[in-house]
Amino acid sequence: MVSVAAALAAGHLVAALVNPLASPFLAVGNTAIDLTPHPVKDFAIRTFGENDKLVLLAGMAVVLAGLGVLAGLLSRRSPWPGMALAALLGLLGVAAVLARPTTTAWAVIAPLASLLVGVAAFRWLWSQAPVEVPGRRRFLVSTAAIAAGAGVAAVGGQLLAGRVDVEASRRGIRLQPQETAPEIPVNADFAREGTPTFMTRNENFYRIDTALSVPRLRAEDWRLRIHGMVDNEMVLTYDDLLRRPLVEKTITLVCVSNEVGGPYISTSNFIGVSLPDLLREAGVREGSDQLATRSADGWTCGTPVASIMAPDSNALLAIGMNGEPLPLEHGFPVRMVVPGLYGYVSATKWLVDAELTTFDAFDPYWAQRGWGKKAPVKTMSRVDRPKPFERVPPGKFVAAGIAWAQHTGVDRVEVRVDGGPWQQATLSTEVNIDTWRMWRVELDLNEGNHTVECRATDRKGYTQTADRAAPVPDGATGIHAIVFTAVKNP
Repeated sequence: MVSVAAALAAGHLVAALVNPLASPFLAVGNTAIDLTPHPVKDFAIRTFGENDKLVLLAGMAVVLAGLGVLAGLLSRRSPWPGMALAALLGLLGVAAVLARPTTTAWAVIAPLASLLVGVAAFRWLWSQAPVEVPGRRRFLVSTAAIAAGAGVAAVGGQLLAGRVDVEASRRGIRLQPQETAPEIPVNADFAREGTPTFMTRNENFYRIDTALSVPRLRAEDWRLRIHGMVDNEMVLTYDDLLRRPLVEKTITLVCVSNEVGGPYISTSNFIGVSLPDLLREAGVREGSDQLATRSADGWTCGTPVASIMAPDSNALLAIGMNGEPLPLEHGFPVRMVVPGLYGYVSATKWLVDAELTTFDAFDPYWAQRGWGKKAPVKTMSRVDRPKPFERVPPGKFVAAGIAWAQHTGVDRVEVRVDGGPWQQATLSTEVNIDTWRMWRVELDLNEGNHTVECRATDRKGYTQTADRAAPVPDGATGIHAIVFTAVKNP
C-alpha cells in the first residue's frame, strides 16, 4: 500500500510540472468516466449527485489499496508479484494519459515516474522485510520514510498544480454590461410557500460535468478559435470579449440527467457576448448545421446552429453569473449558454474551441455514447411542497412547485390529489420564456395519506405526458408525484 501511494504521489508531482491532467490517478479516473456505461453513470448522478466524482476517486483509492494488500500477501516469498502490480498500474497510467485528448506524448513522463517509483519502492521495502526483531525497526523506518516522501510529493504536486492563480485573474475583472437584465418582479416566486427563490445563488447553482479536476485557465491566457465552415476564421481573447457589447440575460439551465422531479435546474443572470453576432461575423457557410465546441479538459459538445441563430435565441458566450465573473467550477473564463436546450448540447464550460461543422461529420462526447444530438428542453413541472413523506396538518394546505418550458413559456400548471380532478394552480409573474415559473395551489386535506401530482402545459398547447421515460437519450418524461400524510399535530 505504501508503494502504491508513493507511485501515485510521484506521478502527481511530475504531472504538476508537465501537465496537471497527466496525473495518473486523475487520468485513469477520467478514462473510467469515459468508459462507464450509461446505466452506471445515471445511477451515480441519481444517487450521489454533485458528489459523484468524489465517490469515484474514493472508490479508486479503495481498489488500489486492496490491490496493494493482495500484492503484498502474494509477495511473501518473492518481490515479483508486487513489482509486477506496480509496473501494471504504471502502464495503465501511461495508457490513460495517452488516451486523454488534452495531453501530449511528453505527458507520459508522469505515469512513467509512477511506474519507476512504484517498482523501486516495493523492491526496496521488500528487501528490508524483517527476519528478526532488529530488522523490524529498520523496516518500519524505511516504510515511514517512503510514506513521508509520498506525502510530501503529493502535497507538492497539489500546490504546483494550483500555482496558476485563477482567483487573482477573476478578481481583476470588472463586468459592465451595456444591456442589463430587467429587475426580477416581486411575485416571480413563491419561496415563502416552498418553491426555490427565483434566482439561484452561484454557490447553489447545480453542477454536472465530467471534469475530475476543474481546469485552471486565467482570463489573460484564454483564447477561442472559431473555425471550420466559416468565411472568416477568428481567434478571440478575453479582452476582445470585454471590448464587445456585453448583455445580461436571465436564463434557466436544465440538466438532461434530471429524473422526473429532479434537482438539476437553476436560474442565473448570465453576462456575455451575443453568440449569434459572433457567428454572423465569422460567416457561417451554407450546410453547416452543428457548432462543435471543446472544453479546456477535452470534453466536446455539439449544438444545432439553427437553435443558436434563431431570432431571440439569447445564446451567449457567457463570462459572468449574477454580476461577477464566472465561478471556476461553472466555466471560468468563458462558457456557452443556449436557452431551450439541455446543457449537454448547449452549455460548454471552460470553452476554448468552436468549429462550424455538420452532425454527419462529427459526434461529440455524449452523442458517441448514444444520447440525442439536438435535445430541446421538455415541458416539465415539479412538486416542491410538500416534501416526500412529509407530515402536514389536515385542512387548508398550500402546495407549491416549479414548471418550465424553455423558449416556449409556461401557459398553465394543474394539480390533483389522490387521482382526483385536475385543478388549475396560480402561476407566479413571468420573467421571460427562457426561465422557470413557480406555481401554488390551495388544497383542502382530510387526515390520512395523500398523493399530489402536477403537470404543465406550454404556450404551444402541449401538456407534459404522463408516460415515464428515463433521461437517456434526450430527457426524462412523466408526471411528478409526492406521497405525504395529513395528520393532526404533525
